This record gives sequence, C-alpha cells and structure tokens, in this order.
Amino acid sequence: MKHILMDLPFDENALEPYISSETLQYHHGKHHAAYINNLNKLIEDTDYANMNLEEIILSADGGVFNNAAQVYNHNFYFYGMTHKTSEPSEALVTLLDRDFGSVEAFKKVFLKTAAGLFGSGWVWLSINDTGNLVLESFSNAGNPLLSKHTPLLTCDVWEHAYYVDYRNARPKYLEKWWGLINWDFVSGNLDLFTNNHDNMADLCHKDDEICDYVDSI
Repeated sequence: MKHILMDLPFDENALEPYISSETLQYHHGKHHAAYINNLNKLIEDTDYANMNLEEIILSADGGVFNNAAQVYNHNFYFYGMTHKTSEPSEALVTLLDRDFGSVEAFKKVFLKTAAGLFGSGWVWLSINDTGNLVLESFSNAGNPLLSKHTPLLTCDVWEHAYYVDYRNARPKYLEKWWGLINWDFVSGNLDLFTNNHDNMADLCHKDDEICDYVDSI
C-alpha cells in the first residue's frame, strides 16, 4: 500500500490572515510530504507495506512509527480546520458541558495545555470507550490511538505549524487557530464513534460473546 499526500480541504490562502499560504506551503507541501515519502521508503518490502496508518501506528516503533503517526496526525489537523463558520453539534456541546463545564471552559483548558506543552507535539480532544471526553497531550508524534481512544480534534504545536506567521508566540497562534476549527469535522467524528458503539450494543441482544466483549470495554 502506497501512502499518498492528502489534498488540503481548502485553498492554500483560505486560512489567511491567521495561517498564511507560506506556512501551508512549508507545513503541508514540505513537512507533511516528507513524512509520506519517508514512510513509503521505510515500509517497502516489509509487513507494514500492507497495513493502513492506524495499524502501523499500533504495531510499529522507531522511524516507521514516527512517520506513520505524523502522517495521521497531520491529516487530522488539516481536516480539522476551515475558513467557513461552523459550530459544535448539540451532542458535542452536551458532552463538553458535562466533562469540562462549558465550551468556553474547554477552550481555556485546551489552549492552556497546548501553550504549556514542552517542545514539539500535539494536543487532542478524544473520547474513551466509556463515552467520556479526554484532553490529552503527546510529545513528538504521539496520538490518542496509543491510549485506545477515538480522536475528535487536534492542534499541532510543532514550531513549523506557526513559526512563519507568529515566530515563537505560540499562544497567539493557538488563539487564532481556535477560530479556524472545523466543528463539522469534530462533530462528525463524535457521530461516528456514537454510531459504532450503538451498533456494537445492538449486537448484544443477539450474541452473548459480543455482549461480554462490549461490557469488558
């Protein structure tokens, strides 16, 4: 399986003035592309060549893991932004209110966590198997798949994501990034998680073994 660099889901200048076309030329066109190219070279003629990104991330280490995870993380990051106005779904707002107090309280703790993450890495909103939202940060290429959580939203705090536009002012970048969140994408990820779990729960009425498995997670 050859991995292909995704197309940006928006025009290169669509996020200006908050994220410039120059940043995207480097971030997507150089860094993201390099992870793709490195991954394809590393997995050639190995067992990883027939795996998708998620399978590689959960089974690899070293350079194969780093490049696969960075491809996955960047895909998620770019799909999670838009120049169009969007709002979190009612279902997502309900969970944010329950687990963080409010959308505004979630914003505050998310941006604080992202600003305080030492060095390079990623901050994620994910959901665990019990349906609770989780805020988690990872250095370097980490992501919620490692915690067996379902990712909903991520922010890239590697310097190449913002240095052209904001130099070392990470908090300023984060505040502008918040206004670019594609809430339709985030809410859609929650819907997929909910539908998958509902389908598994329905099977419990028909198969005791599956029901035991669902109960165990």
